[in-house]
Amino acid sequence: MKVKLRIASVADIPAIIHMQEQTWEPTYRAILSKEQIEYMFDRMYSASSLTDQMTTQCHTFLLAEEEGILLGFASFNLIDADAQVYKLQKIYVLPGTQGKGIGRLLMDGVENYCRERGGRTLWLNVNRYNTARTFYEKRGFRILREEDIPVGPYWMNDYLMEKELVVSR
Repeated sequence: MKVKLRIASVADIPAIIHMQEQTWEPTYRAILSKEQIEYMFDRMYSASSLTDQMTTQCHTFLLAEEEGILLGFASFNLIDADAQVYKLQKIYVLPGTQGKGIGRLLMDGVENYCRERGGRTLWLNVNRYNTARTFYEKRGFRILREEDIPVGPYWMNDYLMEKELVVSR
């Protein structure tokens, strides 16, 4: 597999939406109601929301592609310039390609990007019932605390996790 990483632009939003249409529901169907899945998808993955994330909120979207086909993506941003803390906002891989190293490749790309810009810590939120938690723990993340986050009429019951970004010398 010759997967390449690249930074997304606003022109990539239709591909991100298309990928999420295939990924979002299978990822959350066992832990969220159908109504909550639809509400959150519409809120987070509309073209206007993604444009705002890229342009106003300064989220960097890193795409994993093979021969021009989007297989996964991650988004992240700097949340504390003084402490150099970045936050992974999203990471998704197409269901049919999971377990093939694409998530690991994306995480490596995010961590390297943050380190190259002086990042010391990477945070992420993961639903307390999401099996992806074990992936993050294998990557060196540890749970800081539980968080219950209101999203419209719903709640996300998450763990806030962190990883120190050690600069190798």
